[in-house]
Amino acid sequence: MEFTVKQIAALLGGTVDGNDSLKINQLSKIEEGKEGSISFLSNLKYEHYLYTTAASAVIVSKHFQPRQPVKATLIFVDNSYSAFSTLLEQVNRLRNIEKTGIEQPSFIADSAQVGDGIYRGAFSYIGENCRIGNNVKIYPQVYIGKNVTVGDNTVIHSGAKILDNTVIGQNCVVKPNAVIGSEGFGFAPQPDGTYRPIPQLGNVILEDNVSIGANTTIDCATMGSTIIRQGAKIDNLIQVAHNVEIGRNTVVAAQAGIAGSSKIGENCQIGGQVGVSGHLMIANQTKIAAQAGIMKSIKQEGLSMFGAPAVELKDALRSQVVYQRLPELEKRIHALENKLNNQ
Repeated sequence: MEFTVKQIAALLGGTVDGNDSLKINQLSKIEEGKEGSISFLSNLKYEHYLYTTAASAVIVSKHFQPRQPVKATLIFVDNSYSAFSTLLEQVNRLRNIEKTGIEQPSFIADSAQVGDGIYRGAFSYIGENCRIGNNVKIYPQVYIGKNVTVGDNTVIHSGAKILDNTVIGQNCVVKPNAVIGSEGFGFAPQPDGTYRPIPQLGNVILEDNVSIGANTTIDCATMGSTIIRQGAKIDNLIQVAHNVEIGRNTVVAAQAGIAGSSKIGENCQIGGQVGVSGHLMIANQTKIAAQAGIMKSIKQEGLSMFGAPAVELKDALRSQVVYQRLPELEKRIHALENKLNNQ
């Protein structure tokens, strides 16, 4: 794929400072730019690379003013990070459009229905009564169980498992080896100390524009549905338990675990390795720092939480100041004790 700087600027709604007829055929990091590539500058700690990069073009924010001469052609946009993300999405979409047709061997049940423009990779499996939309991309070794619905333009990458009765909306991405709809962790303790399995009869619903990371598992509900709401982004290596709900546009970073029946609000940000106990409510716009442990519901919107057990960030910072002063306080206490003992 090859585009001119002028075409890219038009896509991003930007203005060009330099040669807009340059041909761009690849994307690059600014420090690794080479001729024919385009990069971006968002974080100013990388600004020094702008003056040395070999990239043909660089996307920058419209309020940025270079402090040295720049060899690359610049594309000025409202938000350089967002603009480069748009460019990445466009390139990815074009790559996926190229994937069409059916590779063999692959299997599809007679009762399954598929839309136009579908791609089915080798060794993929589509079970009974599935409904697969238009322009869906199903990569090699994907397993799709019975009664699954997949919306238009969704991409399911290699090795993913979409189990029975799962509903996936439009424009979703399921990355390699994710497991959607496996049985939740449900066991009832018995008087003799053993555990009796509780059948998990519900399903998983991914609404539109949801992204599920590689090796992430989302368990089906015991009854009803585990629901990932529209626009939510779930990173790699995450466990989402049965009957969890994750709100619109919430993002969850790698290695987090959310226990059964917890409800996460909209526009939340959950850091890596966060643990959320079961049956909790997390209010909208909550920010949870990495490795925090959430052991009780968060009812007030917009709080930032830190630590295990998690507390408000401002309280955690105050506690940290006291903690750092403990050696000094200990010395003062010993001095007071000695003074009292010598009286």
